[in-house]
Amino acid sequence: MREIVHIQAGQCGNQIGAKFWEVISDEHGIDPTGSYQGDSDLQLERINVYYNEASGNKFVPRAILVDLEPGTMDSVRSGPFGQLFRPDNFVFGQSGAGNNWAKGHYTEGAEASSSPTPWEGALALAWAPCSSARSARSTLTAS
Repeated sequence: MREIVHIQAGQCGNQIGAKFWEVISDEHGIDPTGSYQGDSDLQLERINVYYNEASGNKFVPRAILVDLEPGTMDSVRSGPFGQLFRPDNFVFGQSGAGNNWAKGHYTEGAEASSSPTPWEGALALAWAPCSSARSARSTLTAS
């Protein structure tokens, strides 16, 4: 079975990604705490494509959330399904790029992407290449 790592980058990508996890969790019968509350075996049939099963029969999204500043991460964490994610899946800087694409791509984003990140399997990217400076980091991830 194929496993997918979902990467959410930038403000727009993380907002889209947060909604994605709300919808897919509902489809699979996963509540905001990661517990299965569904009523059909069909909901669990391919749940391992996007989720890891953790201790206590909890399901955790296989996701990496990226941004150059912590504000977007705080919004995702405080959202309806924010507690689903593991804390170490949030990758963010402290300064941001001030909505400046070039700074996000050549300075802040380049520094953040200088360490290699070996991902195996498939990747699903949730990003908007024209949204703001945060998208510059996304283009570095995608390349």
